[in-house]
Amino acid sequence: MAENTKSKTASTSKRGAKTTRRQNAEKGFTASPTLAANLQVVLVDLIELSLQGKQAHWNVVGRNFRDTHRQLDEIIDAARTFSDTVAERMRALHAVPDGRTDTIAETTSLPAFPAGEVSTTDTIDLITARLDAVVGTIREVHDAVDEEDPTSADILHAVIESLEQFAWMVSAENRTPAGR
Repeated sequence: MAENTKSKTASTSKRGAKTTRRQNAEKGFTASPTLAANLQVVLVDLIELSLQGKQAHWNVVGRNFRDTHRQLDEIIDAARTFSDTVAERMRALHAVPDGRTDTIAETTSLPAFPAGEVSTTDTIDLITARLDAVVGTIREVHDAVDEEDPTSADILHAVIESLEQFAWMVSAENRTPAGR
C-alpha cells in the first residue's frame, strides 16, 4: 500500500480510504497548531475558573453562605471535569496541553480573584463574571475549532451550555424580579 504516509500528501489505507499528511493510520487525526492553540486557551481558562472558584469557596462569607459555598463546589467540579475533557481531547489529537501554573497565570483571560474574605453578594457577581468570561473565550474560538474539528466543537458546546446555566443560576441570587 502506501510506502511512507508522512512523505506523501495523500496515501491509501488498508481499506482503500484516502488519508492526508495530518491523518494517517498510525496517528489518526492530528490537530493543527491553530486548533491546539484554540483548545489551549479554553483549557487555561477552565483551569483558572476552577482555581478561582476554590478561592471563592474558601473565603466566601455572609448571607446565604452555605448555598453559595455548595454552588461553588458544583462549578469547581464542572470546571475540573471540563478541563480534563479538553486536555484529553488535545492528547487524542496529538497536541500537548499545558496546565502548568506559570502558563495559567501568564495566559488566562480571567481577572485575578480578590484576596481575603469576600461577601456572598460580591462572590456571586465575581463568579458570574468569570463564568461569562470563560464562555466568551470559548465562543471566540468556537467557529475556528468547528471548522477544523467538529468533534472538539461538540465538547465546547457542552461546556458552554453548562457554564451558561451556572451563570444564570448563580446570578439569580443577586437579582430582583423584573419590573420591581
